[in-house]
Amino acid sequence: MAKKILMLCGDYCEDYETMVPFQTLQAVGHRVDAVCPGKKKGESIATAIHDFEGEQTYSEKRGHNFVLNADFDAVQAADYDALVIPGGRGPEYLRLNPQVIAIVQHFFVENKPVAAVCHGAQLLAAAKVLNGRTCSAYPACRPDVELAGGRYADIAVNAAITEGNLVTAPAWPAHPEWLAQFLKLLGTKITL
Repeated sequence: MAKKILMLCGDYCEDYETMVPFQTLQAVGHRVDAVCPGKKKGESIATAIHDFEGEQTYSEKRGHNFVLNADFDAVQAADYDALVIPGGRGPEYLRLNPQVIAIVQHFFVENKPVAAVCHGAQLLAAAKVLNGRTCSAYPACRPDVELAGGRYADIAVNAAITEGNLVTAPAWPAHPEWLAQFLKLLGTKITL
């Protein structure tokens, strides 16, 4: 059964962490509403491409213009079955928006599936939904997870972890595992 999924986006969210789940979830029949505070359907966010090129941290380059397909101001969290939070730099400032925080909290109060990757943990930490929970994220977000009372899952960059309604992963190389675990939480059956 198709689910209605909300994706919280922001300028400079990581390109792959925005585009890949958006397209994958639609490809298996779900509806995904990608929204950004202060922007309307048809407007776009700038994405960033983060890569692992041998330095001590990832590199960052300008990505694509990702077109939003729903209005943030029209979002009623109760209308959605699940939530996706891409990483990148978007969560860094989205966590300052009280309406975004309330939306994230709704999904935890109602125990609805949530998938967060990379720096998406910054938004989870700000929403105070990590206390006592295990959460993976980009390693630089470990302090955010732990200061929010969570247990940081130090897993491989291509791995993911599910605890209850929450699926998390360190970065985009984990997409196959992260999305597979999220689809399982959604009850999605794929037959070939």
